Amino acid sequence: MKLAVDAVVFGYSKDLNILLVERKYEPFQGGVCLPGGFVLDNESLDDAVQRELREETGLKLNYLEQLYTFGSPERDSRERIVSVAYYGLVDRTKVKPMGGTDAEVAYWKTIEEVKSLNLLFDHQDILNKALERLRAKLTYAPIGFDLLPKEFLFSELEHLYVSILGRPIDRRNFRKKIMSFDLLEETGKKVSEGKGRPAMTYTFNKKRYKELERNGFVLQIF
Repeated sequence: MKLAVDAVVFGYSKDLNILLVERKYEPFQGGVCLPGGFVLDNESLDDAVQRELREETGLKLNYLEQLYTFGSPERDSRERIVSVAYYGLVDRTKVKPMGGTDAEVAYWKTIEEVKSLNLLFDHQDILNKALERLRAKLTYAPIGFDLLPKEFLFSELEHLYVSILGRPIDRRNFRKKIMSFDLLEETGKKVSEGKGRPAMTYTFNKKRYKELERNGFVLQIF
């Protein structure tokens, strides 16, 4: 039996995106899957997943969380392989994935686009589990801000939540609830969204959130 790590990396650009790679070599050459690989004898799981991401996509993530262990005997046709899956978040505007080692290419696909792909192994199950975790955590922690640029429009934050949750939200109540936490700061800059007046951009006050969190605050949005 061998031990592997796989990573579900979420990005955001108008819609929720997933980082995928295409295998460079046989077996499964050209197949589409999540970045990942075998754990070396002398490294921890956390080090292994960061190394695989760096080697296959060129990315180094600040936010990575262990997700679940996948160990079905049928998950890989080559031999018995147990995978410890992680999920992470990244601001897409700050990174550019590039294939390397045994990955021919690395690229982003939207959640909708992934549905039409036949991901290798049980990687669709891993992705589904990660999306389930992301949706749950989004309702009580400010992890969505890790997917947005430092300065953003409120409409972008709103659409991010809709994209991740996969359903409409009450826009008026959402804005009222978010603003009531006093965690967004106006930048003083306005950006045109098309028709109508330019809209204010905001930044997320991480320092204030950490202070509130130490006092037992929970970001209960829904």
